[in-house]
Amino acid sequence: MNTRGHSQMKDSVPVSGFCTPHASYGVQDTIRTGFSSVKNEMFPGHPLELSEKNFRVNQEKMDLATVRNIQGLHAPLKLQMEYRAARQIQRLPFLPSSNLALDTLRASDETICFEDILNDPTQSEMMGEPHMMMEYQLGLF
Repeated sequence: MNTRGHSQMKDSVPVSGFCTPHASYGVQDTIRTGFSSVKNEMFPGHPLELSEKNFRVNQEKMDLATVRNIQGLHAPLKLQMEYRAARQIQRLPFLPSSNLALDTLRASDETICFEDILNDPTQSEMMGEPHMMMEYQLGLF
């Protein structure tokens, strides 16, 4: 309170529509949620942002629809089974997997994109104990 009896804290009253998610003790969990931005909370992202997030899924749906129209119902089903089988091929959990079979099926092995350069698994911060990771995957822990 100042000398005239007015509170200097009148701007600190939270507005229900603009509150950020808080962890325990009423403090924002910055490690999990990142830094808060009032602008990001008030305005939606760019109109193309959602389209870019779902680009690969939309492209696959379009490709499967085209294959279905040209070759019939069996072709997209066969491709989906091949994709599922290629996704299941993995190395041990502590070794990086390149998913070369899946890239070959999607014909993305011939292009160089953002993930090829900045998604190097050897620079990953997640390197675990091999024995513990195998025990966890097999349910023996």
